[in-house]
Amino acid sequence: MRRRHASRGERREREFEAFVAGAAGRLLHAATLLTAEAPDDNPRARRLLTHALAHTYACWERLRGEDPYDRARQYLATRFARAAWHQYGALGRGRPAPGSALALLAPQERLIIVLRLYEGVGEEQTAALLGLPAERVRTICDRATATLLHPPRRPAAPAVRGGAKAVPS
Repeated sequence: MRRRHASRGERREREFEAFVAGAAGRLLHAATLLTAEAPDDNPRARRLLTHALAHTYACWERLRGEDPYDRARQYLATRFARAAWHQYGALGRGRPAPGSALALLAPQERLIIVLRLYEGVGEEQTAALLGLPAERVRTICDRATATLLHPPRRPAAPAVRGGAKAVPS
């Protein structure tokens, strides 16, 4: 009996290690996009990935034919949304320090862009995952895409020559 439990545990560990070897890079990239951190300095994204992988490992036996990548991605998205809600009070407010193009977007916009465009999740699936109507997901995705394609212009700083102050006309 113990041998059977031990072999089941070993098989579970091998399967999970193979899953992590194949999926961790893409999940980390998705988490980095969500947090809008730099790829080489992404502690929040790594923490998010660790939680998602730990959750996936905890429910590994219950997956029963379900794709573990989908489960990990779903947990990654919901954990990010929950953290953004707690940090900013709502998914629409607060922005990270500017470091990437996605830093222009609100957390909810980043989440929808990453799920829809990077991960290729369907509109209806994204809506169900976030508890939003599909039309709302489409609208947010369109608005976020427009923001990324046409970022708001920053006012130019006045030029200063020879130590003299620029006088507005």
